[in-house]
Amino acid sequence: MTETAPYPLPEGQLSLSGPRERPATGTLPIRGDLAHIALAETYLCAHYVVPQLRTIGQGGATLLCQPREGSDEVTTLAEGTRVEALDYAGPWCWICLGPQGPSGYVPLSALVIEG
Repeated sequence: MTETAPYPLPEGQLSLSGPRERPATGTLPIRGDLAHIALAETYLCAHYVVPQLRTIGQGGATLLCQPREGSDEVTTLAEGTRVEALDYAGPWCWICLGPQGPSGYVPLSALVIEG
């Protein structure tokens, strides 16, 4: 079984009290199609995800704004850093350090295979 981060699921109907400014890329873990479950009561999104806990592997990794080499860098993650995996697409994984960010993409090869 995959270990997930301990975030409670929202109860009742979700609603927003007014417009919200979209966070800058690389900050909060929210995209147009998907957001971290901890943001469900604050940001409206088509889908929310309970993250899977992962670890950055040997040599560390650079967190990127987009899933492609040469994309703008968000930050550098040291080997052994615990991260929350939100979405997998091809050779990339969208991750965050928690619901307050930062968020971005790392190659799947940067994550330790657990289990």
